Amino acid sequence: MAPAPSRLLAEPGLGALPRRALAQYLRLLRLYPVLTKAATSGILSALGNLLAQMSEKQQKKENCSQKLDVSGPLRYAIYGFFFTGPLSHFFYLFLEHWIPSEVPLAGVKRLLLDRLLFAPAFLLLFFFIMNFLEGRDTAAFAAKMRSGFWPALRMNWRVWTPVQFININYVPLQFRVLFANVVALFWYAYLASLGK
Repeated sequence: MAPAPSRLLAEPGLGALPRRALAQYLRLLRLYPVLTKAATSGILSALGNLLAQMSEKQQKKENCSQKLDVSGPLRYAIYGFFFTGPLSHFFYLFLEHWIPSEVPLAGVKRLLLDRLLFAPAFLLLFFFIMNFLEGRDTAAFAAKMRSGFWPALRMNWRVWTPVQFININYVPLQFRVLFANVVALFWYAYLASLGK
């Protein structure tokens, strides 16, 4: 399915640099949708972890520029690039194909599928991959699942349900991963805080 052309390029008032950046992003999105979404997810996931670290240091009244853990943003970048971007891209395509807009209550059905199947599986994958990237064993993974999975899933349902309702029903298909990534900046900050 080809993405619809964006009207943002024709909007007056956008500066030359943001307009060129947006045009380039839209071009890459059209030519390389999975790679573009993977790169965007990787960058924004890493940024979310970095913001979490800076926020934590600020709360502890520490200097934010000192002793930032560069392995955290790297792990989040890997997860975003190899998992979040591609899986989200194909999941949104699957939703459109499996539950077309013409189906009665399509938006509600898509939302339920996302919240009840995709969210728990994706969160489980997140904990598993992060455990692996941190070099921890299966006992650590099991402990993290026992202590962190249900609180994180409940918070996911609270935070992401209205976000995904908007995303699935009102955001154009080609921008859904980007929209979710922007919200995920704060979500990954929350998940990173669980790791401490």
